[in-house]
Amino acid sequence: MIDLRERLDKLPDKPGVYIMKNELDEIIYVGKAKSLRKRVRQYFGSYGKSSKKVASMVSKIHDFEYIIVENEVESLVLESNLIKDNLPKYNILLRDDKQYPYIKVMLNERFPRVIKTRRILKDGAKYFGPYPDVFAVNGSIETFERIYPLRTCNLNLENVEEKSYRPCLNYYIGKCLGPCIGNVKDEDYNIMVDEVLSFLSSANNKLLDKLHEKMMDYSRNLDYENAADIRDRIKNLEYLKERQLISDPEARDDKDIIALAKGIDEVLIQIFFFRKGKIIGREHYMIRDYYNDSYDEIFSSFLKQFYIGASYIPKEIIIEDKPMDAKVLEDWLSERRGNKVTITVPIKGDKKELIKMVKRNALDMIEKYGGKYKKRAESNKLALEEIKNLIGLSDTPRRIEAYDISNISGVESVGSMVVFEAGDSKKSDYRKFRIKNVIGPDDYSSLKEVIERRFTRGVEEKKRDKNTSFSNFPDLIMMDGGKGQVNAAKEILDKLNLNIEICGLVKDDFHRTRGIIYNNKEYNVDLNSRAYKMIYKIQEEAHRFAINYHRNLRSKAMFKSELDDIKMIGPKRKENLLKHFKSIDKIKNASVEELLEVESMNEKSANSLYEHFRRTKNGS
Repeated sequence: MIDLRERLDKLPDKPGVYIMKNELDEIIYVGKAKSLRKRVRQYFGSYGKSSKKVASMVSKIHDFEYIIVENEVESLVLESNLIKDNLPKYNILLRDDKQYPYIKVMLNERFPRVIKTRRILKDGAKYFGPYPDVFAVNGSIETFERIYPLRTCNLNLENVEEKSYRPCLNYYIGKCLGPCIGNVKDEDYNIMVDEVLSFLSSANNKLLDKLHEKMMDYSRNLDYENAADIRDRIKNLEYLKERQLISDPEARDDKDIIALAKGIDEVLIQIFFFRKGKIIGREHYMIRDYYNDSYDEIFSSFLKQFYIGASYIPKEIIIEDKPMDAKVLEDWLSERRGNKVTITVPIKGDKKELIKMVKRNALDMIEKYGGKYKKRAESNKLALEEIKNLIGLSDTPRRIEAYDISNISGVESVGSMVVFEAGDSKKSDYRKFRIKNVIGPDDYSSLKEVIERRFTRGVEEKKRDKNTSFSNFPDLIMMDGGKGQVNAAKEILDKLNLNIEICGLVKDDFHRTRGIIYNNKEYNVDLNSRAYKMIYKIQEEAHRFAINYHRNLRSKAMFKSELDDIKMIGPKRKENLLKHFKSIDKIKNASVEELLEVESMNEKSANSLYEHFRRTKNGS
C-alpha cells in the first residue's frame, strides 16, 4: 500500500484530471479539478464520508494519478474522454454516449449558417469545440445572430437565382439579410462569416471589441439591463475562446505526442495518444540512464522499442527532440504502418503547446513520483520471480499473455487477450476476438479458436520477418480456467509446433482465484503474496477486457432500427425517413402518399414499407 498522505502533499495547485485506482490498478473514478491539490485532498477529509457512494470509492482507492492541463475547459473535455474510454465503476455513465456540443460553420453551403451540433461529419464544414458549457454555446450562437444577420433556415440556396422563395420572419425583423431572395451578394455575406470564423479561431477580438463598445454605450445611457445582457454575452464568448488543446475536431489524423524528463539516473518518457481529434489516454515508461545519454539517443532507442511491437502506429509522431537517424526511423515506421509516417519536432503553434503539456506532466511525475515507479518495477520483478519459483519455470517470464471468453448463453461469444510486460499492462498489444466458428456456449472450443487465430498469424508474420505484436510471442500464457482450458490451448500450440509455457488460473466456489494449474498439477498461492496480487490483476484485466468488448457488441446489436431488413429500405432511405417523420410510429402509420413525400422514396419502396408494417400489424 502506497503512502497516500505523502502523495497528497505533493499535488500541484493546477487544473487537471485525477484518476483513482484500486488495488488491482483498475481505474475506478475519473474527475476534473480547477485545483488538483484542493480537490483530491477533499476525498481524504470530510467529503470522503459525505455519502455511501463516495465513502465506498475512497475505501477502495489504492493509488491515484493526475494529468495537468491548461485550464478548466481542457480538464472537462479530458475527463469526458477518459470516462468514455475506461467506464470507471464510480462514474455516472451516459447510456447514449452523448458528446459535448460543437459550433459548426457550414462552409459546405452557399451562404453558410452557424449552428450547434454534437456530431462531426466529413462534410466540408468547419467545426469548433467541443465546449462543455452548452449554455455558453447557445448564448454565443444567439450573439452571432444578433450581430451578424446570417440565415438560420435550411433552404438549399446553391441556385437561388433560378428559384423563387418567400422570405421568412427573420428577414422582416432585420435578423437576416435575405439571401433567399437575392438581397445580399456572396462576398458581402461572407465578410460576416469570416468574422465569426476569425473569432472562433482566436485570430482576433473584433467581435468582443464591438460588444464592449456596445456595453459601455448602454452603461453611459444608464440602460443597465441591456448592459448586463451584453456583459453575459461577452462572458459566454470569452469562455469559447479559452485555449483548448485536449480536443481538436479538425484533426482527422491520429498522432502520438512524446516528451521526456530526466532524473538522477533515470528518464521518464511520457506518451499521450491523440485519436480522432482527442486525447484518449497516456502511458509512461521509466528508463535507466546511468551514462547520461543525449536526448536524441534516448528518443531513438525509445521509438524503436515502443513501436516494434505496437499494434498501431499513428500517421504522425510529435516529439520533443529530433531522434538519431530520424529519416531511417520514419522509413521504418512508414513500412510498418503501410503508408507515410512523419516524425515532427514542432517549433510553434498548437503542436508545440501539446509538447509543452506532455513535458509538464513528465517533469511533474519524475520530480514527485520517480521513486514510486522504481518501487513498483522492483515489486513487479519480485512477483514474477515468485510465479517462476512457485511452478518451477526455468526463466522469469517477461511477457505474459492472458486469455478469457465472455458470452451469455453462447450469444455473441468473444475472446480477449491482454498483455503484461515486466508486470505492467501493455494495452497497445491487447486484442479482441469475435468467435466465428463455434455455435453455443462452448468455452473450450472458443479458446481453441482464439489461440489458433492468434498464433497462426504470429507464425505467418515471423516467416515474413515482420515485427508486430503478433510476432512477439509470450514467455508465459495464462488461461482463465483449469486443466480443460489449458489442455485445449496446448493442443493448438502442439499443432503449430510452438513451445510456450502455459498455465491455468483456477477459482474457488466464491469466484476468487485460488491457484495455478501447470503441467496438470495445481499449486496453491498465498493470498498475501506478490505472486497472488500479480495473477489476480492479470486475470481480472482479461475478464474486464472481454466483458467490455461483449457489452459493446451487445449494445450495437440492440441498437437496430425496425426499419432494418425491410426490402428496398437501405441506410440512406432509412435516414431520410427518420428525418422526415421524426419517429418510427409516424412512419408505421403513414400512407403510401405520405411516404412518397420523403426524399429518395419511390413507389416501389413506399409500397414495400407500407406493406411490411401492415403485415406486422396483422401478425402475418
